[in-house]
Amino acid sequence: MELPILLIFSLSFFWFIIKPYVQSKSRKNLPPGPTGLPIIGSLLKLGSKPNQSLTKLAKIHGPLMTLKLGSLTTIVVSSADVAKEILHKHDETFSARIVPVAVAAQPNPEGTIAWVNGDHTWKKKRRFLSTQMFTNQRLDSLQELRHQKAEQLVNHIRKQCEDGVAVDIGRVAFATTLNLISNTIFSIDMVDPEFKTAHEFKELVWTIMEDAGVPNLSDYFPVLKWLDLQGVRRRIRPAYLRLHEIFDEAIEKRVEGRAAGMKKKGDFLDVLLDQCEDDGSGFGTTIKPLMVQDLFIAGSDTSAITTEWAMAELLRSPQELKKVRQEIIQQIGTERPVQESDIDKLPYLQAVVKEAMRLHPAVSLLLPHKAQNDIEVLGYTVPKDSQVFVNAWAIGRDPKSWVRPLEFLPERFIESSVDYKGRDFEFIPFGAGRRICPGLPLAIRMVNLILASIIQPFSWKLPDGMVPEKLDMEEQFGVSLRKATPLVAIPSMEENKVIF
Repeated sequence: MELPILLIFSLSFFWFIIKPYVQSKSRKNLPPGPTGLPIIGSLLKLGSKPNQSLTKLAKIHGPLMTLKLGSLTTIVVSSADVAKEILHKHDETFSARIVPVAVAAQPNPEGTIAWVNGDHTWKKKRRFLSTQMFTNQRLDSLQELRHQKAEQLVNHIRKQCEDGVAVDIGRVAFATTLNLISNTIFSIDMVDPEFKTAHEFKELVWTIMEDAGVPNLSDYFPVLKWLDLQGVRRRIRPAYLRLHEIFDEAIEKRVEGRAAGMKKKGDFLDVLLDQCEDDGSGFGTTIKPLMVQDLFIAGSDTSAITTEWAMAELLRSPQELKKVRQEIIQQIGTERPVQESDIDKLPYLQAVVKEAMRLHPAVSLLLPHKAQNDIEVLGYTVPKDSQVFVNAWAIGRDPKSWVRPLEFLPERFIESSVDYKGRDFEFIPFGAGRRICPGLPLAIRMVNLILASIIQPFSWKLPDGMVPEKLDMEEQFGVSLRKATPLVAIPSMEENKVIF
C-alpha cells in the first residue's frame, strides 16, 4: 500500500508544480519571451545580476516580455513607453505587490507601505506620509539636525585627511545617512561620531536588502516555501529582529518621556505617536514596521548607495569633479558649510546626482507589481496574478531615450525638464504612479547635502596612483544595487589655497 500512496503523492506534487507552467502555455497572446525549461522556466537566465540579464533578453524579445520563473508568470518592462502604460495608464490594476518570502519574514509586514497592496489602509498611510511627514514644512523644520550630521561627516574626513588615511566613501556615506535619518525620525544619533558603530547597521541592512532581492526558490515555487531551501528566511529574520530591538529602545524612551510631560521634539516619531493616539492604533503592529522597513532600511541604504555611485563617477571623470567643486566654491564659498537651502544654487551638482541615478538607480528592478486581473497592454494580455518587473536600470540606459546612454554626462540634465518625480518615464529611479517612493523628498535632500558637503572642503583622488579609467564599477545586485567593490578615495586640502 505504501508504494502506490507514495507514487500518487509524488505525481500530485509534480503536477502541482508544473500545472501553472502547462496552463501558461495554453494562454494566448502573452507578450513574447524566451522559451523556458520545464518546471523551472527561465530561472537560470536571471544569473547574479538580473537587471543586466533581463536587459539583454529585452533586446531580443522586446520591451514588454514574458518569462516563466518557476510557477510564476513574470512580465518585464524595459522601455519608457511601456513603463508609462503600466505605471500610469493601468496604474490601479498594477498597484498590488508580489511579496517575497524575505520581506514576509519581518515582524508585522502588513504594517509597511512599500510591500502591502494598494488598499484603503495603504492609501490612508500613504496620505499620512505625504501630508504630515514628507512635506517641505516638516523637512525644513528638521534640516538643522541634518546640517549638524553633515558637519560631523566633514570633521571625520578632515581627521582622516590629516592622518593621510584613505576614506571608504560608501561606509561614511552610510553612517551619515543613518544619522540623518535617525535624527529626522528620533532626534538622536544611531552612529557614534567616529562612525565605529556603523558596521553593525550596515551588515543588518545589507543582509535584508541582499536577501530580499536575490531570486529565491520559495518565491517561485510556493509549495516549497516551508522548506526555505536557500536559507533566506533563516538568515534574514534575525536581522529584522535586531533592528526592531534597536528601535524599541528609542521608542520606549520617548513614550516614557511623553508620559512624564517631556516637551515634544516635533520629529517623525512624535508625529507617528500623535497619530497612534488619535486613531487608537497599536504602534508595534502598524507603525514600527513602517519606520523599520520603509524609512530606516530603504532610506539609509539607497541614499548612501547613490552618494557612493555619484562620487565614483566623478572620480572617473576628474574634470566633472572639478566643475562641481568650482560651482560650490563660487556660489557658497568656504567660510561656511553647505546647507540644504543652498542646493537650488547648485544646478550642476543636482545634474550630477540625476545622472548618477540614471546610470545606477538604487533600486534597479522596481519592487514587483502584481496584476489584479487580466488586462490588455499594447495588444498583449498580461494575466491576473502575474508578477511585473519594471527594469529602471534598462530604461535609464535605453538609447531610444538617451544620447550616448552609457556615458556619464551630467550636462544632459542642464536646462532639461526631465526629472525624477515620476512624470518622465525615461527616468524613474524612485518609481512612478501611486507606488512612487514616498520618501523621495527626504532622500534627494540627503544625497545632495552629503555630496556637496564632502566635495566643498576637499580635493579627492584615487589611491595608489590608480588611473580613473581603471576604477572598478561592477555592481552587486540586491533590492538595492550597490557597488561591488567599495569606493576608497584620498581627501586632500592642499589645493584649497589654489582654488579658493
